[in-house]
Amino acid sequence: MNYPEIPLAQSILQLFKAKEIKHIIISPGSRNAPLTIGFTNDSFFTCYSIVDERCAAFFALGIAQQTLQPAAVLCTSGSALLNYYPAVTEAFYSQIPLIVVSADRPTSKIDIGDGQTIRQRNVFENHSLFNANLSDEASVANDELIQNAIAAAKNKKGPVHINVPFEEPLYNLIHAPTYQATVIDIPQAVVDSSDFKKVFSTIENANKIVVLIGAQNPNAISKEHIDYLANLPNVLLLTESNSNVHHARVVANIDTLITTFSEEQIQDFQPDVLLTFGGMIVSKRIKALFRKHPPAFHWHIDELRAYDTFGVLTDHLVIAPNDFIDEMKQQISAKSSSYADSFLQTMQRRREKHNEYVASIPFSDLKSFGIIWNHLPQNIQLQISNSAVIRYAQLFETHQSIDVYCNRGTSGIDGSTSTAIGAAVATQQPVVFLTGDISFFYDSNALWNNYIPKNFKIIIINNSGGGIFRILPGHQENNTFNTFFETEHHLTAEHLAKMYQFDYLTAKNEEELNMALKLLFSNDSHPQILEIFTPSKINRDLLRNYFTSIS
Repeated sequence: MNYPEIPLAQSILQLFKAKEIKHIIISPGSRNAPLTIGFTNDSFFTCYSIVDERCAAFFALGIAQQTLQPAAVLCTSGSALLNYYPAVTEAFYSQIPLIVVSADRPTSKIDIGDGQTIRQRNVFENHSLFNANLSDEASVANDELIQNAIAAAKNKKGPVHINVPFEEPLYNLIHAPTYQATVIDIPQAVVDSSDFKKVFSTIENANKIVVLIGAQNPNAISKEHIDYLANLPNVLLLTESNSNVHHARVVANIDTLITTFSEEQIQDFQPDVLLTFGGMIVSKRIKALFRKHPPAFHWHIDELRAYDTFGVLTDHLVIAPNDFIDEMKQQISAKSSSYADSFLQTMQRRREKHNEYVASIPFSDLKSFGIIWNHLPQNIQLQISNSAVIRYAQLFETHQSIDVYCNRGTSGIDGSTSTAIGAAVATQQPVVFLTGDISFFYDSNALWNNYIPKNFKIIIINNSGGGIFRILPGHQENNTFNTFFETEHHLTAEHLAKMYQFDYLTAKNEEELNMALKLLFSNDSHPQILEIFTPSKINRDLLRNYFTSIS
C-alpha cells in the first residue's frame, strides 16, 4: 500500500480511520492530492468522485442523512471550498453530521497574489460547529484539532471544517507512514436531565395541548410513545409529511385543517400548552396562527437545539423525546376532554371533501399530486424538493411504510437532487425523488454522478416556471413577474435524461400520467425520469378553491 509522503496527510488518514469516518466524497484538484491518494489507496474508505463541489456536498449530506454518521467532503484550494456552503448551512440547520476537509496553500502563500488562493480559515464560521485550522506541520496539537472536529460533527450533529495547508511536492508516495497520529478519547457530553416537575404540572392542568412534530427521521419517536400521546383526550397531535409519524388519531395535513378556521374555531383550537419535537416546520399557516394566537406555554424537546419559531418559547427541554414522554407517562394522569376528538372529526370531514375535490378538478399540479400519491409503492423512500412541491405534499396522506425526507434546514432548492442521490446510494430502500422543474434544472449537475442506483426514479412537475410565486401574495400577470419571479421557460429534461443515460417518460394529461406511473414503478433495471407537464396558470385558482371547498 502507498501512503502520501506529507506527514500532515498521514495524520488525517489515520485519525479518520480510527474514528470510523468511512464515506469520503472527493472533488478533483491538485492541492488535495495527498489526501486523495491516501483515501483512495485504503480499502477502509468508500470514496466517490463528484466533480461539482456543490453537488458533492449535498450528495455527502444525503449519505449522512441516511447513515446518521458523518460523511466527509474533500476539495482543492480556492473557490472550490465556497461551493460547499449551501450544503453546510443545510447540515447546520437540519442537524446532519458533515465534515468539510479543504486543502489550502501554506499560510505564507495567502494574500500574496498566488493562484487559486483565498482566505479559507473559518470561512464557514457562522454555520459550523467547529473549525480546525491546522498548522503546516503534523503535530499532536493538529491531531487534537482534527479529533475535536470529528467529535463535534458526531455528538452535536452538524457541519465542521478542517482546513489543511499543504506545500509542494504533493504527489510523492512512500511505502510506510513516517508519522503516527495521537488518538485521543473525547467523551460525549452528558445531557442534563433537569427536573421537569413544573412542566408536567402545567401539562396535567392544561385543557388544550397541541403536540407539533416537525422534520425528523423515521422512528425518531417510537410508535409506542406516539400511541400514548395520540390517545390523550386533551392532546391534538399535528404532523407533516417529513415528520414520519403515522397514527389514526393524528392530523397529518395541518393546512387542510386550519386554513379556513373561523375566529371561533381558532379560539377553540388555540392551545394552553404547545409541545414541539423535531426540526423545521413546513406549514406557514400554523406558524402564522401560533404567532397571532400564541399558546400560554411552549416547550421544545430536543437534546441539542431549540428555535423560538413562534416567538413564545417558554424553555428548551434538553432531553431525548422518548425519554421526555416516558417521564410524562409517570408524571401526569389522562384528563377527560373532547378537545382532540372535535378537531379529528373536523379533519375527517375535510378528508372526505379533499377526495371529492381532487377527483373533480382538471389536470393540474394538484391533480398530478393526487394521482402520484395513488400510485406510490409501499416501502420506498420519498425524497421531496422544496418550494411548491413539499407544500403540495402536505395536503396528501402518505402511507406509513414510506419514509419522507426534504432539505428543510434552509428550505433551498439548490441541492435537492444531489441529496436524494446521496441518500439512494446509502439506503437499502428504493428512492423516488419528487421535484419541481426549476429545482431540477438548477441542480442538474447532480446527474453527473457515476453512483446512481438502477432503481432511482425522478418525478418532475414541469409547469414551465416557479409556480409557487403564483400561489404567494403579490402575483401580477406581466413581463416582470413572468421573467424575474416565475422564471418562465420552455425547457424539458429529455436531453439531460439522454446525456446521463436515464430512461425518460412523459405525461401531459390524467390518462398518460396513470400509464406512465405504472411503467415507472414496474421497471427497476435503469434510472428513470418521469416529466409531468402541467398548465401553469390554473394552479393558483385550483389551490385557492381547494381550501374553500373543504371548509
